[in-house]
Amino acid sequence: MSMQAVILAAGMGTRLGRPWPKPLTPLADGRTIMGQQMDNLQRVFGADLRVMTVVGFKLEMILEAFPDVAYVYNESYDQTNTNRSLLKALRISPDGGVLWMNGDVVFDHRVLERCRPLMDADTSFICVNTSVVGEEEVKYTVDAAGRVALLSKQVEDALGEAVGINFIAARDRADLIRGLESCTDGDYFERGLEIAIERDGTSVVPLDITDLFAVEVDFEEDLTRANAYL
Repeated sequence: MSMQAVILAAGMGTRLGRPWPKPLTPLADGRTIMGQQMDNLQRVFGADLRVMTVVGFKLEMILEAFPDVAYVYNESYDQTNTNRSLLKALRISPDGGVLWMNGDVVFDHRVLERCRPLMDADTSFICVNTSVVGEEEVKYTVDAAGRVALLSKQVEDALGEAVGINFIAARDRADLIRGLESCTDGDYFERGLEIAIERDGTSVVPLDITDLFAVEVDFEEDLTRANAYL
């Protein structure tokens, strides 16, 4: 059975301030951010892996760097946020559960190994770090059953922050698509998940990966942390 992964790589990456797509940012070990992601995916899922990448800004550079994956184009990459990129991918990808990640996450391959049992059980989840709660990061709380209740940058009394690696189960996929369709253009994809939780009772597990390295490279200090890890 194939494993579907989506990488969201359409954005302009203005906060990091590079003249190329942020996923193509070079790392200290000679790879790019997306190259490190691809290596991790291949290492854990092997021949079962099917990757779709959502592109926009300077898409030709990404296509040339990674010619052996499927692509979908977000033509409004400069006017919309990650919810529209994920929506495009979910609408055209084959049936089944989908793992997706932001194209700027550098992480330990063991994160995916920890994800796999929940993926095999077709359980929706978001990977979280409970040791930090950054003001500019997407944060979360849980309900009485320990499932995600709130998920946004505005969450108060948060338990931790989302790291940008997530999975939607096959049974929850339609709920997420409807949630994303209800988002405004400027919303992050997390708002689509939050709507699905609120409106459809979608069950999403917070998967704690605090002990494993994962960082979204938004700023120069994030890139420094990623390079120090490598």
